[in-house]
Amino acid sequence: MADTFKAVRISDRVWWVGAVDWGIRDFHGYATKRGTTYNAYLVTGDKPVLIDTVKKPFYQEMMSRISSVLPEKKVSFIISNHSEMDHSGSLPEAIASLEPEMVFASRAGCQALKDHFPALDSITAIKSGEKLALGNSDFLFLETRMLHWPDSMVSYLAGDGVLFTQDAFGMHLATLSLMAAGHERALLRAEAARYYANILTPYSGLVADLLQKLPQLGLDIKIVAPDHGPIWQGKDEIGWITGLWQNWAALKPTRKTVIVYDSMWGSTASMAQVIADSLAGAGVEIFMAPLSSTHRSDVATELLEAGALLVGTPTINQEMFPTVADVLCYLKGLKRKGLIGQVFGSHGWGGEGVRRADEALTQMQVETVGMPVTARYVPGPEALSSCRELGAMIASALKERTAV
Repeated sequence: MADTFKAVRISDRVWWVGAVDWGIRDFHGYATKRGTTYNAYLVTGDKPVLIDTVKKPFYQEMMSRISSVLPEKKVSFIISNHSEMDHSGSLPEAIASLEPEMVFASRAGCQALKDHFPALDSITAIKSGEKLALGNSDFLFLETRMLHWPDSMVSYLAGDGVLFTQDAFGMHLATLSLMAAGHERALLRAEAARYYANILTPYSGLVADLLQKLPQLGLDIKIVAPDHGPIWQGKDEIGWITGLWQNWAALKPTRKTVIVYDSMWGSTASMAQVIADSLAGAGVEIFMAPLSSTHRSDVATELLEAGALLVGTPTINQEMFPTVADVLCYLKGLKRKGLIGQVFGSHGWGGEGVRRADEALTQMQVETVGMPVTARYVPGPEALSSCRELGAMIASALKERTAV
């Protein structure tokens, strides 16, 4: 494969040598509808440096791209910004083939790589804030712990002004048009929001801290090069994506409600539709998420810029409906803060499903408005009237919370 794939230049000395995964549609429970890229970068000079690697099945593609720039495959250093396997999976093979003088990672990264690959016992730890001259390439390293793993760090290449950000400011989007300028902003925003919602939401406080800290470092950042998706170049593009992240990190409520539900015989669905009609009539934006056809990661994405979460479930075997339990477990892990909400649903006997959903919202720290709305079997006029009332109460509460 030596002459099969070519590297793509992104600055004077930096080349993209990654791989495109056109077919992946699930990334540990997150639906990747447009595939993804595994971005690795090669910095040329008297001592070439490889920044991250790729998922193991794509090792040969990466090596082919490296060979297109360095026929003798002489790489002096490898920097591992993030040890997750989509970026480190081919690291052992790359080390064996490229024979670098040294491999660098954060202190936590050294341990993580050792845990992943016990045979790797010679990784050099880098401290946050440390500067290194790797040949004629000057690097600054900054730990970004829990963005989104304990080992995460970013690397800044002076001169070229490239900030290698591993998973920060990335997205899952399979493309060979590597620069963000080659894509419509609407597409970039949608996929960036999806990525942030499903991966970074739990760490929003740390995101805000990082965005406050970066300008204070006085770096001349010309390019932001993440490990997934397109590369950001210039003040306008960089300001745009960091501005989106800053807004999302604030987790400000909006006049939008996500209604998550499933239904066995249509009763809980009819309750959801009445609540939605009431909310829409009060000027509230609605995202209806029938779980028979809505993926959990779609729910998380829509919830990123929402103010309320309503959950509807029937009862089965004294529990929530399985799809509802699945999405609430997923959302609980994402720790979306600042929401209001309530639960509703139809039941035949004891109605435990709604009670379990109510317990889940309490665990998620969702501030409930009003009381749960339940119906025995088919909801009658009284239950449907209560659904309309719940919609009105949620709309009123959202108006108060979003008032300027």
